[in-house]
Amino acid sequence: MQHFNKYNFHIMPSDSKISTTRTSFDIYKAIIFSLSFLVFLSVFSCKKIVEIKPPVGSITTAQVFSTNDQATAATANLYYNLINTGAINSSSGFASSSMTVLCGMSSDELLPFDQTATSLYAQFMSNKLLSTNNMVYNNFWKNAYSAIYNANAIIDQINNSTLVNDSLKKELLGEAKFIRAFCNFYLTNLFGDIPLVTSLNWHSTSLLSRSSTSEVYKSIISDLKDASNLLSSDFLVGSNERIIPTKWAADALLARTYLYLKNWSSADENASKIINETNRFNLETNIGNTFLYNSKEAIWQLKQSNSTNTYNATPEGYLLIPRSITANPFCYLNSALLNSFEPDDLRKYFWIDSVVYNGMKYFYPKKYKEGSSQAAPNNPYKEYYIVLRLAEVYLIRAEAKANQNLLNEAIADLNEIRNRAGLPDLPFTLTKEQVLSAVEQERKIELFAEWGHRWLDLKRMEKANAVLSPIKSNWNSYAVLYPIPLNDIKTDPNLSQNPGY
Repeated sequence: MQHFNKYNFHIMPSDSKISTTRTSFDIYKAIIFSLSFLVFLSVFSCKKIVEIKPPVGSITTAQVFSTNDQATAATANLYYNLINTGAINSSSGFASSSMTVLCGMSSDELLPFDQTATSLYAQFMSNKLLSTNNMVYNNFWKNAYSAIYNANAIIDQINNSTLVNDSLKKELLGEAKFIRAFCNFYLTNLFGDIPLVTSLNWHSTSLLSRSSTSEVYKSIISDLKDASNLLSSDFLVGSNERIIPTKWAADALLARTYLYLKNWSSADENASKIINETNRFNLETNIGNTFLYNSKEAIWQLKQSNSTNTYNATPEGYLLIPRSITANPFCYLNSALLNSFEPDDLRKYFWIDSVVYNGMKYFYPKKYKEGSSQAAPNNPYKEYYIVLRLAEVYLIRAEAKANQNLLNEAIADLNEIRNRAGLPDLPFTLTKEQVLSAVEQERKIELFAEWGHRWLDLKRMEKANAVLSPIKSNWNSYAVLYPIPLNDIKTDPNLSQNPGY
């Protein structure tokens, strides 16, 4: 069973053994039985869930982190739950495909194959979301808050533990703060003002009101600065794979956060830290290698478990790649996006494919090459799910520099991205407005169908109305924010709804 509180925090049991080191990603499956059992016994039973109106729903026993192994396994659970929710459905997580697919439908990137009136996907495409839409609740709200509760539990236990060694405490505290910031970033960009959950105490969180986006961003920045100082600068924690956040992941998300806040100098500074690490990060010269498990431009990746229904495939690859060349796609690219590519752009050649179904040709994203046809138990991994990568950091710095009137430097960064895509250099004679327009164009093409970048960009650049109203019937500007799920509105009288819903 699962243990739920208001935001559905839960510990997922596993039948795997715990690893005493972090030398294998198998630890992501090693959410030890003893951890789940301790929480199961010491927190509450099924009967107590019914009887106690405000369930505790959190890790509270000192025994949980009585060893290094238990603390490590609990932290591994953070990543396991982010990625291993399967290909998109009514309970998939925001970090396993929903940000890309559902936000892509909200923008001008993707169209669902199922556009019937009863389709939940069609609500995203038409920007007519209902507050009762289960995907808004399960895939975004509940999933992100569950991860935040797990992170808070780890932070609380690490700070109170006297039995975990200091170096491991530092590392795991940094990871938990990074994940909390990561989840809050997406929550506030999807919903606006949100409850800022920093405590495990049910009584202080069950009736939270919404904190302003400025307060949420302050918390994000604080967590990311702490994470940058606490996390390792190398990849040894993940056995030289990029599957555990490092200080560079914290700096990359910090650069993005400052960009969204229009703090151009800080965005530039943090992006430059990563770009300057040429011994760690480089753009893949062969664009076809960008999304491989050993990609040199990956800053942070999530590794899917081979024991889930997607097996070796990433959730996106499993979902977006049709099973055969005559099968219908789950979703396909909007013509507005297809027509935005320049001639000879290698990204169109390497990252897009097509099928013909019932006489109609559909183009679909193919950044990941391993789909359901390649997925099988114990198949070797070829790809991990890239969350943060160097190309985005170049685009962050280009935009930040352009807004500081450092136009030549901004153009140079854009040309790094364009050259890799086989496109000619932009001239250094461009005006500031032209450079910023070029930044928007490169973000649209480089980051298409990837973590909802286009949807978030249209909102933060205040271009959603101009871009979407001509292609979306009855577009309303309130749709730039998703609705707060109705079931939480009903249980929390202090939780208000977004306008328009």
